[in-house]
Amino acid sequence: MNTPCRPVAFRCFIQRFIQRPLQLAVVGGACTLLLACGALPYKAEVAQGNFVSKEQVAALKPGMPRAQVMDILGTPLLVSVFHADRWEYVFNLKRQGIETPSYKLTVFFKGDLLDRVDGSNMPTEQEFVDTLAAHKSSAKPPVLEMTEQELKATEKPVRSGATSSGVVPDSAGAAVSYPPLEGAQK
Repeated sequence: MNTPCRPVAFRCFIQRFIQRPLQLAVVGGACTLLLACGALPYKAEVAQGNFVSKEQVAALKPGMPRAQVMDILGTPLLVSVFHADRWEYVFNLKRQGIETPSYKLTVFFKGDLLDRVDGSNMPTEQEFVDTLAAHKSSAKPPVLEMTEQELKATEKPVRSGATSSGVVPDSAGAAVSYPPLEGAQK
């Protein structure tokens, strides 16, 4: 008796024991190759919070209203429901392979007026820019100048029959005039 299940069972056997391990081997080999080449995923720089500079902190004066403090520092990162008289400004920059400090500034209010500021270790704007630039590559940009020989090699030869203005005459010797590329002004 010939059963129709036999070819289906054989296909299941092939799929289970040959195709699956082959797929796993290809995927595993690709992952191993990527890790061996050092092609780990790129991690972007992530800035969290508001950067507050030493110059901004110096502009704060006791007795300023909340709105004026917000104009100088921006929106606070943390405003606690339990501590309505305090705003927290926290800033950190996560960079791949580089340790960067976190900066924290706390602003205290009495009622609607600024009472005091805690966190005087804020960097100046120039110090912060310098820390950003220190991470960048120090490779020199290429020189964008050509020598006289290179300039001569790139010159196009003048077509025969062309005049000094670049107008090429037609076969009868009359200068060819083309219409302007843009529409005529009215």
